[in-house]
Amino acid sequence: MAPEARGNVANDGWGKPDPGEYSRRVNDVTLPPTAREFADRYARVIGERDRFLWKWIHNLFDKFTLTSVPGRERSAVYEHKTLLTMFVTVLDDLAESEGDQGTFAVGRRIPFGVDATERIDGTPDEIDYGVLEYLADLWETIDAEVREAPRYGEFVDVFEYDLRQTFNAMEYSGLVNDNPAMANRAETERHDAYNMTMFPYACVDLMHSPSFDRAELGALRSILCDLQQMARIGNWITTWERELGEGDISSGVVVCALRRGVIDYEEIVEADETAIEGLVDRIRSHGIESEFTREWDLRDRTVRKRTAEVESVDAEQIVDGIESVMNHHLASEGYK
Repeated sequence: MAPEARGNVANDGWGKPDPGEYSRRVNDVTLPPTAREFADRYARVIGERDRFLWKWIHNLFDKFTLTSVPGRERSAVYEHKTLLTMFVTVLDDLAESEGDQGTFAVGRRIPFGVDATERIDGTPDEIDYGVLEYLADLWETIDAEVREAPRYGEFVDVFEYDLRQTFNAMEYSGLVNDNPAMANRAETERHDAYNMTMFPYACVDLMHSPSFDRAELGALRSILCDLQQMARIGNWITTWERELGEGDISSGVVVCALRRGVIDYEEIVEADETAIEGLVDRIRSHGIESEFTREWDLRDRTVRKRTAEVESVDAEQIVDGIESVMNHHLASEGYK
């Protein structure tokens, strides 16, 4: 990514180490036992993602977990959300793989009571039961843990809705890749941001937040809408080059390039590694990344004006946390 596209986000104590140093520091993070167990099993059953990703996100949860979560609950909450990240990441990868649509369609129903491991005569051959068994066991663990939360009953219906929104975002990305002519920035920003799982994460926090004033739920969710889009921008500008090389056009950066005629879809389909580098250079030269970092800065300034709307959560601190997440997105470019 071009240096001028990185914006002026603040440091958070990790500074700006060289890539090798940053990678070493993330890899030194120790996952809690249950997360480590499922990371090990993921490596055996699926293995598409490096353990770096799980350690990276686990390390960041203290930055943007709601301040209403008591200190005694926070370690457990971080682990719950790390496991949830594993679940949604596996589903997202299935949604983006043309040969795994059947597995995705079944797997997304697991949180809502579907026995995904039941083998029925006539089931399509493309169903990967090894992956579904992993997802089913992972969700059983997540579900058992969040049910123990003090305010589970108050927020479970919102949690399930937010999960459906997350899964719909995955489906939308897959739909764009199958139908590139429909790609547009407005829908991409509206739908794809839910793939960041900010709302399910917040629901887990609220289930563990005895002091949260439920009357502020609407105001909090309004703020989360901006924070989720900021997190999505950070992800887009640090992963679009890799995704372009994989034929994935759902990133906001690539969608804008397509809509403006900077690149054509046929060029992506036919491109080898050298041609992809040329497409990347062409997109960079049009300043599209810079547009998104400017949007990030604008949202940051705007949302900070509304943090006083919530009193039972320190919303300003959560915005600071998302700024820190942006720094870590930039530092981890090429690793996730």
